Amino acid sequence: MNAHTPSRRLLLGHLGALCGALAWPALATSTPKVDVWKDPHCGCCGDWIAHLQQHGFRVQSHDVGNTAMRQRLGLPMRYASCHTAVVDGYVIEGHVPAVDIQRLLRERPAALGLAVPGMPVGSPGMDGPAYGHRRDPYAVLLVQRDGSHRVWAQYHAAEGVRPVQARPGDLRPAEATSPWAEGEVRRLDPATGKITLRHGHIPDLDMPPMTMVFQVRERALLQGLQVGQRVRFRAEQAGGGYFVTEIKPAP
Repeated sequence: MNAHTPSRRLLLGHLGALCGALAWPALATSTPKVDVWKDPHCGCCGDWIAHLQQHGFRVQSHDVGNTAMRQRLGLPMRYASCHTAVVDGYVIEGHVPAVDIQRLLRERPAALGLAVPGMPVGSPGMDGPAYGHRRDPYAVLLVQRDGSHRVWAQYHAAEGVRPVQARPGDLRPAEATSPWAEGEVRRLDPATGKITLRHGHIPDLDMPPMTMVFQVRERALLQGLQVGQRVRFRAEQAGGGYFVTEIKPAP
């Protein structure tokens, strides 16, 4: 064989390398992209995004809140949570596990998308040491385009985990049995009736310390409040969301 004539093995090697180089951009962009609408101060939303990224999803965050986008996508309020996402034409509401989204994209049912209403402790982004490793039961719902749903996945409470305990300083000792919680105002949004609070343990909701976006029952509750102000407040869960019902400056 001529010394200047490439061998068949060498040609095949170059061809394989070229095919690999051409295929790489397609492989790099084949990972599903998830667009997420959330409040910029929502800590558990950021933790859920990190959970998706750990499972191979590419995520684009839109820190403008999620209420308007949820309504635009046609998802009923009863399925509401703190963030709304879209992936490959499906709506994802709340702390849906990545494995359930992956299954959704494999099976591709005729549906609007998946939802985990509210913010159940133990779901992705609402788990870990900050929550005492507690895992409450919750369901992932497959929401149909007519607003109905069926259970897509069921997660049961974990056994042998300790409940979340209030930490020293979360509440004033003299008010340990009071329904009032304490926190700091991080953001005010009177136009949408929302307030972002960095709060301590909320006994009535069994919610551990975190930064959380709440709706207010009446927008008048936001009058006179300032970012950075310490406050005392009462909150409740209703219709898949969390609402501040009373709030006042902390003494």
